Amino acid sequence: MTAVSSWDIRVRTQAMRTEQATTVSMVGRGIVAGVGGTVVMTAFQTLVEMPFSERGESYAPADLVERVTPVQTRSPAARRRLNWATHFALGAMWGAAYGIAAARGLRGQKAVNAVFAVVYAGDVALNTALGLYRPGQWSAKDVVIDVVDKYVQAQGTGAVFDRALDPAG
Repeated sequence: MTAVSSWDIRVRTQAMRTEQATTVSMVGRGIVAGVGGTVVMTAFQTLVEMPFSERGESYAPADLVERVTPVQTRSPAARRRLNWATHFALGAMWGAAYGIAAARGLRGQKAVNAVFAVVYAGDVALNTALGLYRPGQWSAKDVVIDVVDKYVQAQGTGAVFDRALDPAG
């Protein structure tokens, strides 16, 4: 058995701190990218998807907050503000997941697709468990709209991260 020197311990400790700092930095960059990806998704929804599909504004983000927290809005304007705040907060969470993937070495389409698969599945599972989604009752059009909108968000997040925020880029 070999003895571990205090030098080895210091080097290993520093390496762990550096890895943690790098992961925290990547998650922070991912959060910013997620907000950017949410801007991309919102523009896509407003300018392309909603005029094409003729659907109205979704209040799913506000529904989620009102289901899992004591927050209850008292006016349409307050509900809309809650919806927008939650919409961007959820996008930031998608971005945090992208930052974690990037900290582990994933970039580009592999990262976008991996994060999309994991986060989208979790999103649908959570909202279904909470009784907010009923995917078994969705039409094919509803499924396509949900998947495409959120995939646009994932692509936007990846593009913002990889092209503007990646320290390795």
